[in-house]
Amino acid sequence: MKSAFIVAVILFRVLLLNIQVAAQHTTGSHDSLYRPRIHFSPKAHWMNDPNGMVYYKGTYHLFYQYHPYSSVWGPMHWGHATSRNLIHWEHQPIAIYPDSLGTIFSGSAVVDINNTSGFGSKGQVPLVAIFTQHDEKAEKAGKNDFQNQSLAYSLDDGKTWSKYDGNPVLQNPGIRDFRDPKVMWHQPTKKWIMSLAVADRIFFYSSPDLKKWSKESEFGESAGAHGGVWECPDLFSLDYDGRALWVLVVSLNPGGPNKGSATQYFIGDFDGKNFSPYNTETKWLDYGPDDYAGITWSGTGNRKIFLGWMSNWMYANIVPTESWRSAATLPRELKIKNTGNDMLIASQPVKELSAIRSKPFIRNNIFLGKPFHLAPNTGPVKFPCLLDLAMDQVKDFSITLLNEAGNELVIGYDGKNNRYFIDRTRSGNVGFHQEFAAIHTAPRFSSSSKMDMTLVIDVSSAELFADDGLTVMTQLFFPHAPFTKITIQSAEGAVIKKLEYSVLKEGR
Repeated sequence: MKSAFIVAVILFRVLLLNIQVAAQHTTGSHDSLYRPRIHFSPKAHWMNDPNGMVYYKGTYHLFYQYHPYSSVWGPMHWGHATSRNLIHWEHQPIAIYPDSLGTIFSGSAVVDINNTSGFGSKGQVPLVAIFTQHDEKAEKAGKNDFQNQSLAYSLDDGKTWSKYDGNPVLQNPGIRDFRDPKVMWHQPTKKWIMSLAVADRIFFYSSPDLKKWSKESEFGESAGAHGGVWECPDLFSLDYDGRALWVLVVSLNPGGPNKGSATQYFIGDFDGKNFSPYNTETKWLDYGPDDYAGITWSGTGNRKIFLGWMSNWMYANIVPTESWRSAATLPRELKIKNTGNDMLIASQPVKELSAIRSKPFIRNNIFLGKPFHLAPNTGPVKFPCLLDLAMDQVKDFSITLLNEAGNELVIGYDGKNNRYFIDRTRSGNVGFHQEFAAIHTAPRFSSSSKMDMTLVIDVSSAELFADDGLTVMTQLFFPHAPFTKITIQSAEGAVIKKLEYSVLKEGR
């Protein structure tokens, strides 16, 4: 009996230990492991598209699609956060709630400096939000006009918002997908211009006061990619060689270059009525699978700063976090560059990122005849980090992130096919969706014999900016344990002219 009791005690202790170990690997513990350190994410629950991004009185406002009662998509509200430097974010109360007209889908916000809307009072400049209201009851009833555009305004610099009594200001003509208004002021015609996603194209509207809208034109029936519905447009100008060119950004789901969600763009002219692209070929803003529904901040002048939702609709609802889901990309500055063959949009992390960058560890002239194991003077490799490398000759190479669990994330350049790649097939938890474990690729657009790459690596994401931002890729990963090592190698014996590694201090 005594020996049986001892065996029972041992078995109980083993069972208890197994329960404790299992508890350490629950989704709850993963929530902390995968929580971004330098990217914005909600305190709890579900987030998707960035909305209403406006810069006013030294503050960047980020509103976003938010479901405050669950960590999967549901009835949409506008969450709210603010920042003075695009890196450190302060959570604010929910800004806009659903009402009898519907839930609050994506949209934009502007500074109505001339009070064209009449919402201003006692000299206070109004901030005006323009958003889609989605009537779920009408949708379930089989109607087609369940998405309409409405307004809200703030007279306290974005802290609180009041809905306009005359909502909706733009009623649906009977089209199921009629949403995501992005509004800008067009100085030559002195009108507000709205870009609206309508099925698989963009409708442009104009208004003198943000309340009365007139349709101007349509674009996109025979342009770009059409593998899915068009969403979240953004029309803005960028300075190029002394003149203003117009850029139209359009998100697409599905149909991206690496499956699922992605964002395309067009460069051309806009006269206040028609957008005229220089060509209608498909161009992608980011070739990675995890940058979607991005738009730019209004109120930033000639500087155009872009922010995307860092996920993909293929698996966004089932990624291995539970108390919260989704994050935003790093803010990126957009510029037009000429490759000699074409004009392209280049993206780079905003300069404000340098504020959280530690003193870099630098190595020069690294010959990759054998693998190079990054070993900073400060000790082991730490994440988040920023890795800059430059080469005088373009050759194959790969950068591998490793951990004690045997997981690997591989990032590199494939010279035979002239493309960059990110391989997350062995990166850890990949089994939650059949499309997650994959090798994603992006073409190299530069024809230069030299190559540069910037990698911003957080604990569960990597953002690649190659050739001064001409090729961009954003990728999520979910390792079983934190990555702790970086190895660089090249079968062709590439030489890294200069390598810089910097730890990034937490910016949330």
